[in-house]
Amino acid sequence: MTDQQAIRVDVVSDVVCPWCFLGQKRLDQAIAASGVDVAVHWRPFQLDATIPAGGMDRKAYMNAKFGSEERVREAHGRLEALGQAAGIDYAFDAITVSPNTLDAHRTIRWAGSAGPEVQNRLVRGLFSAYFERGLNIGDPAVLADAAAAAGMDRSVVESLLAGDADRDAVSEEAATASRMGITGVPCFLFEGKYAVMGAQEASTLTDAIRQIAAAKARGELDAAG
Repeated sequence: MTDQQAIRVDVVSDVVCPWCFLGQKRLDQAIAASGVDVAVHWRPFQLDATIPAGGMDRKAYMNAKFGSEERVREAHGRLEALGQAAGIDYAFDAITVSPNTLDAHRTIRWAGSAGPEVQNRLVRGLFSAYFERGLNIGDPAVLADAAAAAGMDRSVVESLLAGDADRDAVSEEAATASRMGITGVPCFLFEGKYAVMGAQEASTLTDAIRQIAAAKARGELDAAG
């Protein structure tokens, strides 16, 4: 590319957020369409950090959150239609557990140490495991499987999950996102300067990527900083 430059996108998300899964798919589409070299990094956010470590019954949890089964079905129906267009086969009925996602975010953090590609493979795998296969991504065995599939060392991940490594760091990073004013996810942070909230259409994200890459190439981001 002649007038554009590689950029960084930090995605603040939770792996039990269906809109974040949709956002991940649309971001992938946007990057492919943009022609820009984009490094994606995933940042933690917990939609509900009060869920116990063992998780909660998904049906009861969702009914309490939305107020009725009918409202849950309406929300799921809308997402299923949007998901189909993005290549997601949401299987909400297959999900039996609403997990606490702290361990999932710890695993994602460790994947980031291995590089953006490993982290992206893990995040994609966790979204699919939860929303398309109904797996409990709060279960250490499920997390270890996903980590191994992403190219991580399963035994190392199992050992880390059995201890308290990075619990405080992940919790603090999630709290920092809230203090920054991020109250909903996904949130896409471009070059640490510009935020795009919500699971925007791929075309919107494509435009943002191209504009910010072009501005970076012109040195405008440095000037703004």
